[in-house]
Amino acid sequence: MVLSPCWSPKFCVARPVNKWGHWLSQSTPVNTVLIDNPDIKPPMDSNDSSSPQSSGVSGYWRAATIFLALVLAIAGTTGWSMFEQFTAQLHDLQQKVQKTAQLQYVAVLLDEKSEPAILVTQVSGESALQLQRLNAVVEGGEDSMQLWAVPVSGPAHSLGVMAAKLKTLRLPANEQTLAEVTRLAISVENKGGVSDGQGPRLPYLFTGAVIRKAL
Repeated sequence: MVLSPCWSPKFCVARPVNKWGHWLSQSTPVNTVLIDNPDIKPPMDSNDSSSPQSSGVSGYWRAATIFLALVLAIAGTTGWSMFEQFTAQLHDLQQKVQKTAQLQYVAVLLDEKSEPAILVTQVSGESALQLQRLNAVVEGGEDSMQLWAVPVSGPAHSLGVMAAKLKTLRLPANEQTLAEVTRLAISVENKGGVSDGQGPRLPYLFTGAVIRKAL
């Protein structure tokens, strides 16, 4: 008995041959016997997860997932670090701005030709006025320049006498000194100046409006 061509990976059909060595026709009655062929192995299931190809693909996606997770973690850490640095820089900038002197009042006193003669400023929180000469006018040997606060109504109030020939100087004044004042003025008085009761010598040498600066 000789095996016919296998119709199954596991089993084959045993068919007899005639005396000339030819297979008997399909119509010839034969005794068909299923013979277990141990040498023939069934094909590997393509869906078998234990196959090398399946294991390789699964490993690739596992590695890709881990890599993506690491990238996201690094990106998140970097973004948070940059945010903390930005917050720290913003806080430091705010501290510097708060420490920077802020002008509260500004006045430019003009001469009779409307040219700037004296700049008067007051910094918020300071109890002093800063004066700066802007022209070449100076006091005579027997004269003094005296600064006056001129309100909307009522007499002018003396803010002090300027030191002779100094380019810049400071006069004491609190934050409320210029609160109700609309104008500042400079008068020329006898050396040493005059009292509030006596009042300024008119006309004023320089005058200018007081500007309250928004902080």
